[in-house]
Amino acid sequence: MAKERGQKVIASNRKARHDYEILDTYECGIVLVGTEVKSLRIGRASLVDAFGTVDDGEVWLRGLHIAEYEMGTWTNHEPRRRRKLLLHKGEILKLIGKTKESGLSLVPLSMYFKDGKVKVELALARGKRAYDKRQTLAKRTAEREMVKAVGRARKRGGGW
Repeated sequence: MAKERGQKVIASNRKARHDYEILDTYECGIVLVGTEVKSLRIGRASLVDAFGTVDDGEVWLRGLHIAEYEMGTWTNHEPRRRRKLLLHKGEILKLIGKTKESGLSLVPLSMYFKDGKVKVELALARGKRAYDKRQTLAKRTAEREMVKAVGRARKRGGGW
């Protein structure tokens, strides 16, 4: 069988970028059992309620939902079990120091296959307040309007 190349996204947490200010990102491996990988290959995962924790010097991903594999037997996995994330020791120590700061949390942004292995993009993030979200939306809308205005001006052929 040919070895897989490239990157294929399984699931992404689009709401995380809206709800959190991303400070730093890490690419992590994840410890899975066979039926979980088979379920991920058909795209059956959800990062909506997932979050990361640091317990006893190890990083864990909790709340990740990987649906049971339909062809699985009695050895099928539990859909919402906690899963260990694989990081270098230096990265783990840095995360321990940062998560002790108030208001910082570990949020998974996406899950993907990279050269046949499952990876998780984990972000160190700070929660946004409601007014921060409104400011971000207003800024995005203003930028979109400027691009439209420039496009209309170019289409007319007129200068400024």
